[in-house]
Amino acid sequence: MNDANPSERTTSGPLAGVRILAVEQMQALPYATQLLAHLGADVVKVEHPVTGDSGRGSLPAVTDVDGRRVGATYLRNSLNKRSLGIDLKHPDGAALLKKLVPRFDVVGENFKPGVMKRLGLAYEDLAPLHPGLVYVSVSGFGNLLDSPYGSWAAYAPIAEAMGGLYEYRRAPGQPPTIGPAGALGDIGSALYATIGLLAALRERDRTGRGQYVDVAMFDAMIAMADIAPCFWSMGVRGQRKTPGIFDGFAARDGYFVVQAVREHHLATLADAVGHPEWRDDPRFASREGWRENLEAVVRPAIEAWASSKTKLEAATELARHGIAAGPCFDTEDLKRDPHVESHNMLLRIPRPDAGEPLLVVGNPIKLSAMEEQPSRRWPTLGQHTDEVLRQELGLTDEDVAGLRSRGVIGVSEAA
Repeated sequence: MNDANPSERTTSGPLAGVRILAVEQMQALPYATQLLAHLGADVVKVEHPVTGDSGRGSLPAVTDVDGRRVGATYLRNSLNKRSLGIDLKHPDGAALLKKLVPRFDVVGENFKPGVMKRLGLAYEDLAPLHPGLVYVSVSGFGNLLDSPYGSWAAYAPIAEAMGGLYEYRRAPGQPPTIGPAGALGDIGSALYATIGLLAALRERDRTGRGQYVDVAMFDAMIAMADIAPCFWSMGVRGQRKTPGIFDGFAARDGYFVVQAVREHHLATLADAVGHPEWRDDPRFASREGWRENLEAVVRPAIEAWASSKTKLEAATELARHGIAAGPCFDTEDLKRDPHVESHNMLLRIPRPDAGEPLLVVGNPIKLSAMEEQPSRRWPTLGQHTDEVLRQELGLTDEDVAGLRSRGVIGVSEAA
C-alpha cells in the first residue's frame, strides 16, 4: 500500500498540462476526475463555500483537520484535487466561474439536467468563451437526447436496476439485491465519462474544436449489462443458469469462485478435485448436465475436496490445473495480499481523527513509462480558493476580500 504524501502535488504523467474545472458531487463524476488526477491532470473541484460537495454529508464520516465532518463518498473520490469554494447561485459566483473557464481544458458537471442551465453555466453558455472547451456531463438520463426520465433523480442503484443488472440474476420470488457490486452505477458511468473526455480532447488536438460529452448513467448500465439483451435476442428468456460450473464453493475459511464452462475445462476440473470418473459419467456428458447435477453431486464433492484447504489454497490448486478460480477476498485479505501491495491498489491516507489510516483505492491503470505518483489527501472545503483565484485570474488580496465579504466565496484558507 502506498503512503500518501499530503504535501506533494502530481505534476507529471501522461495528462500533465490537462486542466479540469469540476463542478461535481458524490461519485459519478468525482471518480472520473480523481482517476484523471492520478494520471497527472490538474483538477480544481468547485464546491459550495458553506455546504460543499454533497458527498461530504455521506456516512461513515471522519472529523477533518478543519473540524468539519467529512463523509466517505467525498474522502474516497477527492485525492489529488484542489477545492475552490464558490457560490454559483450568486450572480458574481457564476460570473467568476465564467472568467475561469478559458483557463481550463475541461468543465465537468454531474447535476440533474437543467441545473447548470439555470445557473447560466450550461455548455451553450460557456462554449463561446472558449471554443476549445470540452464540457462533460454525467446524469441519470442524459442531456443531449430526450428521455421520459429526464427529470428523475438518479443514484447508482437506480441506474443499475433500470439497466438490467438486478433482474438478470434475481432469484425467483425474491427482491433484488441492491448494490451487489458497490457503486457500479457511479464507477461505470465515470469510466465512460473518462473515455469520452479523452476522446474529445484528442479530437480537439486534431481540429481545435471542443465539444459536449454527455453520459447517461442508465446508458452506461445497459452497456455494463450487455449480456442480458444479447442473450434475450438469442432466445434465452427468463431466469437462466449458466451451463457448466459458474459458482462459489465453501473452503475451510470462506468461499472461492470457479468458472469452468467449456468441455475441456470441465474434464480438467473432474481430475483436479479427485473425480476422474466424471469424465465418462453420462450425467456430465454436456455442460447442461454439470449444471443439473451441481447441487446433488458436484458441490458436495468439490466442497469435500476443499474442506481442508483455505480458499486461497483451493483456488491456487485449481489455477495450477488451468481452471479459472479465485478466492472471495474481504478487506482483511486485500490488506495483506501481495498483488494488492505490489500494484499499489490500496492507498493509506492519514486520518486526522484516528491512528489507523483511511484506505482509498489506487490507480488501476499501469503505464510502462509512468511511475506511481504520491497521492495528496482530499482538500478541506475551499482550501485552495485564494490560491486559484490569485493564480488564474490575478486577483489581489483586496479583490478576494471583496468577494468574501459579499458571500461569493468561502472563508479564507488560512482561517
